[in-house]
Amino acid sequence: MALEQQELVTMGRVGRVYGIKGWLRLMSYTEPMENILDYRNLQARINGRWQAIEMDDCKLHGKGLIAHFAGYDDPDAAKLLTGVELAVPSLELPSLDDEDFYWHELVGMQVVTTAGQLLGTVARMMETGANDVLVVQPSQGSMDTRERLIPYLPGRVVTQVSREQRCIYVDWEPDYLA
Repeated sequence: MALEQQELVTMGRVGRVYGIKGWLRLMSYTEPMENILDYRNLQARINGRWQAIEMDDCKLHGKGLIAHFAGYDDPDAAKLLTGVELAVPSLELPSLDDEDFYWHELVGMQVVTTAGQLLGTVARMMETGANDVLVVQPSQGSMDTRERLIPYLPGRVVTQVSREQRCIYVDWEPDYLA
């Protein structure tokens, strides 16, 4: 399958320039953050287009990461990458058990209560200290126009996730936190 036809999954973002040799701060969306270093087929969204980019060095620095990209060897060149998203083809992600999901798989799924009420669609995921949270936006056919924040707690709040139906079933009353 050609790279252009593969779904890309955003794994991080390039931050500001660090030092005089073209190093940049790297914001990793992976858990743990250094997992971003495991991917060799990085793509960068530069000027609205995805293109291959080589991270030729990366290291832990304080509580974060700094990285160097091939061909960006001074602060002026590196500055061109500030704010650029980094992604990998979804086929490069490690396989998960059937009951585990990547966040990008959950985004766009419908959220339905155990009583059959459509609450909306997952717009994004949010990480909190206690647990991950589904940010559910109203969609066509949803019961009202409220945004909901629903804890992603499999077996407690989330009763089932169906990849085939693109649906998350939740034990959640529509008027919680009303």
